[in-house]
Amino acid sequence: MFAVPGDLPMRFLATLTLTCCSMAAAQEWNQFRGPNGDGSTDATGLPTKFSDDAATWKVPMEGRAWSSPVVWGNQVWLTNAPELRNPPGASNKQADIAAKEPLKEPVRLSAVCLDLKSGQVVHDLIVFEVYRPQFCHETNSYASPTPVIEDGRLYVHFGTYGTACIDTKTGKKVWERTDINVIHWRGAGSSPVVHGNQMYLTFDGYDKQFITALDKRTGDTVWRRDRGIDYGTDNGDFKKAYSTPQVITVEGRDLVVSPFAKATIAYDAKSGDVVWLVRHGGMNAAARPLFGNGLVYVNAGDGRDALVAIDPTGQGDITETNIKWRRGKMTPKRPSQTLSGTTYFMIDDGGVATCLDATTGELHWKGRVGGKYWASPLHSPGDGHLYFFSQDGKISVVEASPNEFKLVAASKLPAGFNASPAVAGNALILRTFDHVYRFDSPAAAE
Repeated sequence: MFAVPGDLPMRFLATLTLTCCSMAAAQEWNQFRGPNGDGSTDATGLPTKFSDDAATWKVPMEGRAWSSPVVWGNQVWLTNAPELRNPPGASNKQADIAAKEPLKEPVRLSAVCLDLKSGQVVHDLIVFEVYRPQFCHETNSYASPTPVIEDGRLYVHFGTYGTACIDTKTGKKVWERTDINVIHWRGAGSSPVVHGNQMYLTFDGYDKQFITALDKRTGDTVWRRDRGIDYGTDNGDFKKAYSTPQVITVEGRDLVVSPFAKATIAYDAKSGDVVWLVRHGGMNAAARPLFGNGLVYVNAGDGRDALVAIDPTGQGDITETNIKWRRGKMTPKRPSQTLSGTTYFMIDDGGVATCLDATTGELHWKGRVGGKYWASPLHSPGDGHLYFFSQDGKISVVEASPNEFKLVAASKLPAGFNASPAVAGNALILRTFDHVYRFDSPAAAE
């Protein structure tokens, strides 16, 4: 199914700290948006120019999946799925329609492992076979959540279709769960998060909205909490969300900060108890929260306050007391943002990049990169660069400076991006709509 072309060249505060969602070394890109969940990397000397000819390797990836690659050691893992197979006549106004009769050929949801050095396929595993798929919107895929990897284990999540733990050496399934179900309405999008011995899964569907913690070793349920808020509507379309939580430590207590439609809740990571809640409105929240400068930064999707900065030290409903600043303009609905000290960078869905003062929300600069964006940006503080990846294949490298908008380099690949990038050493692993690439800087390839 996959082949590597043979003719390509081989080339804060003391009590407020961000908790890395596993104890991965900095070089291991172990989850959605990397080891700190914020799209930043300690790597330097990353490439800035991209083309088919400049790739160290390029691997065709058939099917349709928006999940991002993760990297551990010499392995690159990603999930995959076929093209959409919606029931005849289904539309996004008929979200509960699934096949009345089982499909003759199931939808096969898979996990693929590539060798980091060569790009060769190490594993191509069918994880789940789905005979009655739900409707999935044409903009989504059956494999949009990004997996989590750690030493010897890969955790894959396909929303209502199942969650599994895979032994990364043998490719064998350690455990699976297929009994945690919702109607996604337009497909799943939230990625799993691993912290300690627990894994957090987010299910903000059309019919039910909840978050649950599993024991990562066994798959057993540790706790489950319904969102428990009044959405002000019976229309499940306004209750959906796609955000991936962030685990932070506040005054010695681990919190799972989880945005969803209408609000964000911080749960006690061990017990699942609600610690605080902020109501900001909106639906379809997709961006992952950030934490720094004693503030949690939450993108509320379609909310009236599209971006809010929250003091996370409160208890209960802290909407009126702990929102320190808010912003509604030029805020992305899908790409996550990135933070560099007191500087906050983002790109909206329409290609306008913005730099804010992270302590006040005041605008430093804005600049039009152009294109449409779902993939989240990459930030390399050591190189002083931001990377933006568009749906038409454009890769823009921008200076990560609060002083002015400055384009450093622009390239274009034949296919575009919904998946976000991964970093391996000083190489970039990029997934386009039809290939996975490794790019090294020219100096590293020599």
